[in-house]
Amino acid sequence: MKTSKPLSITLSVLTALVVLTGAVAVPLLCRSFYYAHIGPMGLEGWGLTREEIETAYDEMMDFCLGKREDFSAGVLSFSQSGADHFADVRGLFLLDLRVLKLSVVGLGLLLGWRLVGRVRPYRFRGRGPGFWAAAGLGVSFLAVGGLAALDFDRAFVLFHALFFPGKDNWIFDWQTDPIILFLPQDFFRNCAILILTLLLVWCGALIGADLWTGRRNYGA
Repeated sequence: MKTSKPLSITLSVLTALVVLTGAVAVPLLCRSFYYAHIGPMGLEGWGLTREEIETAYDEMMDFCLGKREDFSAGVLSFSQSGADHFADVRGLFLLDLRVLKLSVVGLGLLLGWRLVGRVRPYRFRGRGPGFWAAAGLGVSFLAVGGLAALDFDRAFVLFHALFFPGKDNWIFDWQTDPIILFLPQDFFRNCAILILTLLLVWCGALIGADLWTGRRNYGA
């Protein structure tokens, strides 16, 4: 069976994209993760019932995930500036999900072509594409996570400066956009921890699988 370097590189890139966007998608799609924070973070102390908080979050996420066209947050009022920021967030969320879908499809097609065409990805330094995808992501995000852990407040600001360049509508006034009271910074910190944990677990699984298949197939 012949080997292919371009196939190996492409598989590495697609695998990395699936792992990264998949990890990000989990807190976006798993709303129970937010619901679990309502009690521990005392969000009902801001005057809304648990049901009203969940409804506000659901309507906000429905907009951000493209399930509704007009921004809404349950019984909570909002400013045009606040709605504009969530429109920007919507673009990022939908981009992540689109990249995830395309990467999964591309990965599936390449793996299918590999079987049909009897082509094997080249193993750079004796390691397969899954190993290199996981190693690159793991090292990068361990570094990012370590820096964020040192000063999450600064990391939070840098994140918004990077993904919303030239804008300050992400700085909310709770009096005009009370939704921010129900989205405390600690919740976003926990989302980041969840994403990093999932990413590292999947990277560990990919590296472990590559080491195991390498020993089995190549005696390495």
